[in-house]
Amino acid sequence: MEVLEENDRIYLREIVPDDWAPLHEIASNEEACKFQPWGPNNEDDSRFFVNQAMRDRRKRHRSRYVFAIVEKETAQIVGNIEMNIRDWDGVGEIGFIIHHQHWGKGLASEAALLIMKHSFEKCELHRVVATCSPENAASVKVLEKIGMVKEGVLRQDLLVKGQWRDSCVYSMLKTEWDEKHSNS
Repeated sequence: MEVLEENDRIYLREIVPDDWAPLHEIASNEEACKFQPWGPNNEDDSRFFVNQAMRDRRKRHRSRYVFAIVEKETAQIVGNIEMNIRDWDGVGEIGFIIHHQHWGKGLASEAALLIMKHSFEKCELHRVVATCSPENAASVKVLEKIGMVKEGVLRQDLLVKGQWRDSCVYSMLKTEWDEKHSNS
């Protein structure tokens, strides 16, 4: 399987059919899905997610990228990260989820930096955005750690588990990426 981006501890690769089981282990965890509008998943949901990601990969004008986050030392999937591109304006949106046993290890930040690199250097995007619940302190920390700028809060923007939720909006521009990573 082709490695798309990597660092010392993890790499990103395309999703393959057998990934449904380790991804299901993540997506079926209630705590991991707490801030998501989906989940916890059943097996059919997880299989559908993997199949849809693979179908999207084969589209002629691809706009959705779903990658497995793999820990190099164990070769185990520790999460997944996604980027959706709005074709008309060079803007992408990222999102990620990490297996609860790997929380607090910095893997989400590392994966987010890798997808940002892919977004700006390979997909040549102008801007990358991410949203998260203001209550999701871990995701807020990741987005700020990787250098994204908080633009504001969208009030009652997303229906999650029957309740309206606010969304913090973060972004980074290509020029900001280049300034921070010109030597890497």
